[in-house]
Amino acid sequence: MEDFLKKHIQEIINLTDDEFEMVTSLFRKQKFRKRQFLIQENQPVKDIYLIEKGFLKSSFIDSTGKEHILQFAAPNWWISDFAAFFKQDLSSVAVDCIENAEVYCISYEDLDLLCTKIPKTEHFFRVKSNFGYIALQQRILSLISKSAKERYEDFLQQYPGFIDHIPKQLIASYLGVSRETLSRLYS
Repeated sequence: MEDFLKKHIQEIINLTDDEFEMVTSLFRKQKFRKRQFLIQENQPVKDIYLIEKGFLKSSFIDSTGKEHILQFAAPNWWISDFAAFFKQDLSSVAVDCIENAEVYCISYEDLDLLCTKIPKTEHFFRVKSNFGYIALQQRILSLISKSAKERYEDFLQQYPGFIDHIPKQLIASYLGVSRETLSRLYS
């Protein structure tokens, strides 16, 4: 159980055994079922999540009832409504499981405590936040400057193996195309 979390963190920083013991005392491991929500829209966001097993998505439902996929997340990825988490506000997006999942979660208060008690963990979370920001910027640029075919090819290249875990209608939503357009690209 702890090996996954330790390996994930030590990709960026090294921790002593005592430091890692504190880390594990502040993270909680949870299991979620397929289609179960970790976060629902307009609810307080108490945690950020590191995925050990499973695939998740964050999405937004517009006023017409259409779902817009903002992010997919696989093992070793982080997911939440980060704006709501860090601002301690209500969520504007939902996070749910595409398949059964096991995650490590940490609350805002425990994250703050961890970064205060072990300052190098703040570096870890800054690096992770920077990578998330870079991915978001690339996604926005792709949506405004690339064709559907180019976005699909980028998706396949950037996320190998995702295609086997994510229903086609969700991939279509993520790419900003109809299911029919995705079918043409997929064949």
